[in-house]
Amino acid sequence: MISYVTIGHDDLDKAMAFYDPVLAALGCERKWDKDGWAGYGSTANPDAPGVMLATPANGQPARAGNGVMVGLHAPTPAHVDAFHAAAMANGGTCEGAPGPRPQYGSPNYYLAYVRDPVGNKLAAYCTTYQPA
Repeated sequence: MISYVTIGHDDLDKAMAFYDPVLAALGCERKWDKDGWAGYGSTANPDAPGVMLATPANGQPARAGNGVMVGLHAPTPAHVDAFHAAAMANGGTCEGAPGPRPQYGSPNYYLAYVRDPVGNKLAAYCTTYQPA
């Protein structure tokens, strides 16, 4: 159902410096950047939904949406861990360390939550976690 998600930024170079390694940890790469925009997509599945970065069209500063979170699929718990580590190393803040989340309805859920430098909340999750 979702084709892409757009995330606001105030400085494309700074935004790409965060999102390039964070999305690479999930198997995505920047496909293009132009005129204040950048587009990311899966390296393995070109039909998968993408992430775009954009300056707000109304000319106001970018800000995080209250109650808005972008959930990104990760193939394995190791990818979730790498996502979180990349976010922490590139100006993000932790909103929930990587780990199992059986309280969400399955013992196989494994997630991490971060905020980008603007404050947008992101989650990486997988359903391949195998409890010991």
